[in-house]
Amino acid sequence: MSGIDATGLRLALFTDTFLPQLNGVTRTLDRLVAAVRERGGEALTWTTTDPAAVVDPGVRRLASVPFWAYPQLRLAVPGAAPVTRELRRFAPTLVHAATPFGVGLAGRAAAHRLGLPLVSSYHTSFSAYAQFYGLGTLSGLGWSYLRWFHNGGLRTYCPTRAVQRELRAHGLKRTRLWARGVDDRYFHPAYRSQELRQRLGADDEALVIIYVGRLAPEKGLDVALAAMNAAARQSPRRLVFAFAGDGPYAAACRAQAPPGSVFLGRIEGEALSAFYASADLFVFPSATDTFGNVLLEAMASRLPIVAADAPPTRELLGDGEHGMLVPPGDPLALAQAMLDLAADPARRDRLAARGLEEAARHSWDAIFDGLVGDYLEVTGRPARLRWRSRARRPVPGVASAP
Repeated sequence: MSGIDATGLRLALFTDTFLPQLNGVTRTLDRLVAAVRERGGEALTWTTTDPAAVVDPGVRRLASVPFWAYPQLRLAVPGAAPVTRELRRFAPTLVHAATPFGVGLAGRAAAHRLGLPLVSSYHTSFSAYAQFYGLGTLSGLGWSYLRWFHNGGLRTYCPTRAVQRELRAHGLKRTRLWARGVDDRYFHPAYRSQELRQRLGADDEALVIIYVGRLAPEKGLDVALAAMNAAARQSPRRLVFAFAGDGPYAAACRAQAPPGSVFLGRIEGEALSAFYASADLFVFPSATDTFGNVLLEAMASRLPIVAADAPPTRELLGDGEHGMLVPPGDPLALAQAMLDLAADPARRDRLAARGLEEAARHSWDAIFDGLVGDYLEVTGRPARLRWRSRARRPVPGVASAP
């Protein structure tokens, strides 16, 4: 298959969150590094230390400590001189600061010091998140800081047009769209497992409703849990609620969840593929996400969705064409949506089919060709096509083409 030729591109990526931390940002950035290398470029990542990290020659880890308000995230205050020396040795053609904190700041400063092209990306609504962690003052100051941070580069990449409009309204310049994709080798209806449904406690008559993501206050889980309890009390059909993910709100979620709810913690690979495909309904209560990667994964697994009606989510779900939207922060509306879909299998099937069709349009290959092409434009190099192969992961029950 053909794609953008990144030969000669040397990307220095700076991020305060990276694998083995597991969230939408880390998974996207891991894919970014792989995409640059698959296209013939080189990439080196600077990030925080992590007790669970393994040695990787493509990653430089800077001393860090857990963030007191969210111990799963880590903070670093790297020295400018060592980062600049390492960056000079790597000789990048482009620096990408993916987060606006310690490591991202270090990359920004070093790029300016060495006169290197700099871009940034906006992944997380830190201004909104600050309100959930007792950092209200930071929330008020957030936009001034973000303007300073992002406007110091040649691009600010945004995951959706809704986010792009918001950033422009707050004075961020030179924004570009960098959307997200989904890999149908990993998220596919063929992973549906009757055995897994039985392990979740679902018989043939039960409806399995799932949540996938971090267990954190800003994800709207209080609303989701209240809605789930209300739906469980009112539904004539047995509802099984299951959660995949971990985070600082895990204990509170377990305490508030309906009786019999299943918490699987952090799962990956085929276990996650099967979890999506074996469910009957996906709930996405967050109104703070800049892009819900899990929404695309659910859609590719042919799973109908009920979600909080926030601009980035509405954009992805086509104003409700590919999923059911409810007012954010309204547990009664969310409960009613779950009950309505539980009672209407034909509507669930229509939403699932439309979602699957939409997910097929979100190819990671096309998205990263667009991003790498823009990288090359920033560095002053014309984009060229090259041939590359992509190994196909076999999907259960789906024959490979001869």
